[in-house]
Amino acid sequence: MTAAQTQPATEIAPKAPKPSKWRRALTEIVNGNALVSVLAVLVAIVVGSLMIALTDPAVQAAAGYFFAAPMDTFSAIGSAVGGAYSALFRGSIYNFNADSFAIGIRPLTETLKFATPLIAAGLGVGLAFRAGLFNIGGQGQMLMAAAAAGYVATAWELPFPLHLIAALVAGIVAGAIWAGIAGLLKARTGAHEVIVTIMLNHIAFYLLAWMLATQGLLQAPGSNNPKTAPMAESAVFPLILGPMYKLHLGFLLALVAVAITWWLLERSSLGFRFRAVGENPAAARTAGISVGRMYFTVMLIAGALVGLAGVSQVLGTEPKGFSGGIDAGIGFDAITVALLGRSRPLGILWAGLLFGAFKTGGFTMQASQGVPIEIVLVVQSLIVLFIAAPPLVRAMFGLPQPGVATRRQRRAAKKEVAA
Repeated sequence: MTAAQTQPATEIAPKAPKPSKWRRALTEIVNGNALVSVLAVLVAIVVGSLMIALTDPAVQAAAGYFFAAPMDTFSAIGSAVGGAYSALFRGSIYNFNADSFAIGIRPLTETLKFATPLIAAGLGVGLAFRAGLFNIGGQGQMLMAAAAAGYVATAWELPFPLHLIAALVAGIVAGAIWAGIAGLLKARTGAHEVIVTIMLNHIAFYLLAWMLATQGLLQAPGSNNPKTAPMAESAVFPLILGPMYKLHLGFLLALVAVAITWWLLERSSLGFRFRAVGENPAAARTAGISVGRMYFTVMLIAGALVGLAGVSQVLGTEPKGFSGGIDAGIGFDAITVALLGRSRPLGILWAGLLFGAFKTGGFTMQASQGVPIEIVLVVQSLIVLFIAAPPLVRAMFGLPQPGVATRRQRRAAKKEVAA
């Protein structure tokens, strides 16, 4: 018997070649969450296109004689869908029908303006997600931040920029305190943050309503309407591109918040503790991390970020006075933005810009093409649906499921066992 025959089969079997760096990169992309988010948006847009086509009168009329002239139906579908998304682009990015570039670029500045509070509030929700907390109290945190910033901006008399800084800090601190209540209860008593933040939303809503109906607090002097007086000029966010556009300083502050949140999560020891608690609270506690303190701290920071969204609404978007609907549903839209951005600061930035474009362009779709604005809301809801079900998206596009061996991998494993 030769030496080769006496060696184990595992030693003489040829080793499988290592995949190239390009194949490894492609595998990481396919298995990553970012691709699932992109495909979820794509599927939602396709479903929205079907709804646009089904609700278009021209498509309905052409479908009545489809078998006689099928191309008329397809042409009507193309016109309806193409016209709708063309209007979405004109209303959110660039109006190519404008007389000048300065006018044509105005929709982009509106998109950035609408995206500003979505980005800030999305960061607050996403940061809590990374620590294992579901911050559903964005509405209450925004309302309390708006109340504090609005009071300082209307009742105090300070020079610029001290007045602006005071109103900004007051709003951020108010949002942090309101979220910190939920964090403290979670840390001390184990109260579920979802229930607590929902209750705090209701308390904030009615508390603000009382403030807006009380002279000396937020109600405009000499008025019976539940609305504040205009913000003092010394407390209003400056316009960063001049009076022709409504884009204000709040957008730059949101970008700064993205950078700070990224550094906090990815480069700081505090962010490491947040992520450790979010991954496994029991293991983090065993490693010496105070889980309760992390819950309280992360909710404080998350509330401050959401508070920045409320401040940008009061001092930037609605400086002429606000009422009880100042949050405009942003506190709940921020949950969608955080989910789409996978709770990553850069992902939240792009998700906020996308939803800002939907909001801005949706009005143009409705005005110029007669597309119901509810279809845009349906597309946003479908994005949440598909984001919440990654296996469904992977199955639709034939992508491998994480942790499940592909057919090729199973065949290779069988060959190795046989060898």
